[in-house]
Amino acid sequence: MYEAAGLGLFMFSAGLFDVLVDHPNLYIRQHISSSLARRSLIGLSMGLTALYIFTSLWGRKSGAYINPAVTIARFRLKQISSIDCIFYILFQLAGGTFGIWLVYLIIPNLFSNPAINYIITQPGKEGEVVAFVAEFFISFVLISVVLFSEKDQRFSRYTVFIVAVLIQLFISFEAPLSGMSMNPARTFASAFVGKQWHGFWIYCVAPLAAMLAGAELSKFIKKSPENSIV
Repeated sequence: MYEAAGLGLFMFSAGLFDVLVDHPNLYIRQHISSSLARRSLIGLSMGLTALYIFTSLWGRKSGAYINPAVTIARFRLKQISSIDCIFYILFQLAGGTFGIWLVYLIIPNLFSNPAINYIITQPGKEGEVVAFVAEFFISFVLISVVLFSEKDQRFSRYTVFIVAVLIQLFISFEAPLSGMSMNPARTFASAFVGKQWHGFWIYCVAPLAAMLAGAELSKFIKKSPENSIV
């Protein structure tokens, strides 16, 4: 339930802030012409939303994975059981979809505007290959930072802040390539409500492959006698 609430809040916040910042008929879009500046504002809002979720009481209770790819990587590392893994993913899908649906229920015309388009993540003009590589890269960076910072007491207390900063940076700079997902449930939620599935496979395969690769790298380094932080 906590995982559903976490991703539901994240998606609700993403939908609202994207409309407020990027809708062509609203104040910010009309007065800030730079798309990079607007993405930075959205990235900041989402980084802060993620930070709240990570540090909230209910976020700490579940671990605030809020991402099926992260959940499966944690399962691969034997940090959660198979039953927990299944239910985490189901609740993440349900919570994310509810968050998007709620935004649509409140502001349907604004949210469905082509400039917002249900905040669906789709490949940019460079195409699916670039989108796949970009999603793999940012997902691998994210899980690697999380896993390795957790192993080192010097950095573990700052993990949630580092992740929040990464989210802000990825939205600001990577979003034009793939829409910046890293999260199959996040992409599913928007695609389901918006009924648009173009490139959906990318956002399932790339984040999962990248995060499993990060988990395998973490296991390999943990076994290495030369590793000084484990």
